[in-house]
Amino acid sequence: MGKGGQAPAQRSQPKHWVSPYNPLSKNAPELPSKGEIKAVIPKECFERSYLHSMWFLPSKGEIKAVIPKECFERSYLHSMWFVLRDTAMAAACAAIAYNTLSTDLPSNLLSVESATWFLGWNLYAFWQGCILTGHWVLAHECGHGAFSPSQTFNDFWGFIMHQALLVPYFAWQYTHAKHHRRTNNIMDGESHVPNVKAEMGLGEKNERTGGYAAIHEAIGDGPFAMFQIFAHLVIGWPLYLMGLASTGRLGNDGKVLGDGEIIDHYRPWSKMFPSKIRVKIAVSTLGVIGTWYLIGQACMTYGVLPVCLWYIGPLLWNQAWLVLYTWLQHNDPSVPHYGSEEWTWVKGALSTIDRPYGIFDFFHHKIGSTHVAHHLFHEMPFYKADVATAAIRAYLEPKGLYNYDPTPWYLAMWRIAKTCHYIDDFDGIQYYKSLEDVPLSKGGKND
Repeated sequence: MGKGGQAPAQRSQPKHWVSPYNPLSKNAPELPSKGEIKAVIPKECFERSYLHSMWFLPSKGEIKAVIPKECFERSYLHSMWFVLRDTAMAAACAAIAYNTLSTDLPSNLLSVESATWFLGWNLYAFWQGCILTGHWVLAHECGHGAFSPSQTFNDFWGFIMHQALLVPYFAWQYTHAKHHRRTNNIMDGESHVPNVKAEMGLGEKNERTGGYAAIHEAIGDGPFAMFQIFAHLVIGWPLYLMGLASTGRLGNDGKVLGDGEIIDHYRPWSKMFPSKIRVKIAVSTLGVIGTWYLIGQACMTYGVLPVCLWYIGPLLWNQAWLVLYTWLQHNDPSVPHYGSEEWTWVKGALSTIDRPYGIFDFFHHKIGSTHVAHHLFHEMPFYKADVATAAIRAYLEPKGLYNYDPTPWYLAMWRIAKTCHYIDDFDGIQYYKSLEDVPLSKGGKND
C-alpha cells in the first residue's frame, strides 16, 4: 500500500451514496487464502489475477467474458440512424423557434413581451444544446472506433459533428483516449485531474496561504460551490482545450511539465501530442478556424445577436453538458485516485461511476448511466451499453466493485462542488477532500 492519503472523513451531512470499494478501510476483510482466491478465478485466468489491498480485482478479460458478444457488434446503419434522429430533432427544435420567436431585441426590456422573448430563447438554447450534445456523444463514439467497423468512416462523421461544435476532433480524440488509458491516475491522467493541496493554496499544516483556499475563505462554502459549478460548466471546456485547466502533469514524452508550460489542443507541436500525429492536429485546428470563420461571416451577414441566439446559446449548454458528464462520472469523496506506483488500468476503470440522468439519457445516448461499461470497453457501441451494464453490474456488484450513485445528477453535482476540492499528495491512494473541512483564518466565512 502506497504512502499518502486517508480514508474519507465522516461528514455531518445528509446520508448519500458512498462507493462500497474502500481499499484503506480499517474494516476491510483479511487477505483471503490462496485456496479461496483460486476458487473464484477461472483456471485459464489464474496467472493474470490482481490483488488490490484485501480485494480481488478481476482482469479486463474476465469482465468481458460476462458480457454478451453481440454487445460489441458495430453497425453502420444503426449508428447513422441516431445521427439522422438527432439531426431531425435539432431541425425540429430550430423550426419551432423560427416560427415562434423573433431575433429582434424587444423595444421595451421591462415588458411582458421582453420576458417572453428572453424565456423563449433560453428554452431554445437549453433544448437545442441538449439535442446537440447527442451529436457530440456520437462524434465521441466515432473517436473511440465504436461508431462503425471502419475508422475512416468514423473519422469522417466524427470530424463533421465535432468540428461543427468547435471541438478539434483529432486532438480531442487523442487526449480522450489518454483519459481512458490513465483514468484516475494522479500524475498521468487527463481531464479533471485533481489538484494537490499546495496547488489549492494550502500549506503543510493546512494553513491557508492563498489561491482557491483564500477565495473559499473570503466568499464562504455555498458561494464557493457555485463558483466551482460556474468554473466547470461555463468556462471549463474552453480553458481545458487551451491547456489552462484540468490537463495532465506529464508531456507525451513522460516528463513532468515545467512551471508555466501549457499543453493545449491546438498547436501541432504541443507537448500534449507525439510528433506522428501533428498533421492530424493541424487539420483539427484548421477545422476550428474554419468554423469560426463561418461564424464570423454569419455575424456580418445576419448580425451578432441572431448568431448568438441561434448558435452560441445552444453551444454553451452543449459544452456544459459534456463537462458535467466527465466531472460527475469520475469524482466523489469516496472514490480513490491513484499515484503512479499504485495505479493500474483496472483500478482506474473501476473508479468510474454510473449515475441516473432521467430523460437526458434519451438525448445523450446513456453516456452517463452506462459510463462504467464505456470505460471498460470504449469500443462497444453505445446502443448496446445498457445490456452490457446489466451484465457488468451483476458480476461486479457482489464483489463491491461496481459504483452506482442513485443521487439525482443535480444534487450529486452540488455535493461534489462542495466536497471534491483537493487531494493531499501525488503518491499513494488519495481521496478528495473539501476546503470546508480546513480551519479558517481569523474572520473567515463558513456560509
